[in-house]
Amino acid sequence: MSKVIKIQDININIKTSKDDNDYICLTDMAKFKDYDTWVVIQNWINTKYTIQFIGAWEQLHNPDFNLLEFHGVRNKVGNAGFTVSSSMWINRTKAIGIRSSAGRYGGTYAHKDIAFEFATWLSPEFKLYLIKAFQRLKIDENKRLSAGWDVKRMLP
Repeated sequence: MSKVIKIQDININIKTSKDDNDYICLTDMAKFKDYDTWVVIQNWINTKYTIQFIGAWEQLHNPDFNLLEFHGVRNKVGNAGFTVSSSMWINRTKAIGIRSSAGRYGGTYAHKDIAFEFATWLSPEFKLYLIKAFQRLKIDENKRLSAGWDVKRMLP
C-alpha cells in the first residue's frame, strides 16, 4: 500500500506494509536539496559511513546479503574513480534495504531505518519532521485498523 506524507512542501511516498517493513522514497526526500535527486542520493551512498551503515543493516536483516561483495565495495568507496550507485549496490550485494526502479513511477526507496539515516545526512531538522510525520501516519493507520476491528467485533 502506498501513502504520502508532506514535509516542507515536499510530497514523500511511502510503501507501507503490515510487517513493519515500510519503504520511504529517497528520490522524493532528495528534493529537499537543490540538485538533481540522483546526484544527492549518489553523493550520500558514496560515503564510507553510509556503506558501513547499510552494510550493517543488511547483515542484520538479510540472510542472502553478499558479504564478500560488501567488503569489496566498502574497501573501495571513497577512492578516486570508484562510485557506488543504488542499483550497483543492490545487484552486487543482493541488498534488500534499498530498492531502485526506473521509469515514470520509479525511484529509489529505502527501508525506514535507512531512510531516516539518509534524512540525517540531508538535514537534522528535516529528519525530525520526517520522523514526526511518519509516526503520525502509523498512528492513523493503527487507529483505522483498530476501529475496523472494533466494528467487526460489535456485529452479531
